[in-house]
Amino acid sequence: MANESAAFQHIKNKARLLKREAFVLYFAYKDQRVAWYAKLFAICVVAYAFSPIDFIPDFIPILGYLDDIILVPLGVWLALKLIPDEVVKDCRAKAEELLSKGKPKNWLMGILFICIWAVFGLWITWYLYNRLLL
Repeated sequence: MANESAAFQHIKNKARLLKREAFVLYFAYKDQRVAWYAKLFAICVVAYAFSPIDFIPDFIPILGYLDDIILVPLGVWLALKLIPDEVVKDCRAKAEELLSKGKPKNWLMGILFICIWAVFGLWITWYLYNRLLL
């Protein structure tokens, strides 16, 4: 029982660090010292990490959580490699400060992401309908 609790605590700590790193990428996106391609990749990773919609839905056994366990950390790691170290250091300080104040909520961005995914879903449906049925 103690091993399960320690393992669960370890996973929670890793998740907390991953969340902080996502905020680091968000702040790096706003920094002028970051190249445009790093900004583009960083904002895509942040959007996917905070989006309530996944490429592989979580209800699919095992595969549903692979994107959360593999894709997000891999994307964060790669995006951090594209950003200069001094920018990452500054952004980590900003992320720590933000998270120490409590969990931020941005309903406007949440609605925006839902709308983007809905438009994307409608476009895919329309495309497949025209390709397969017509």
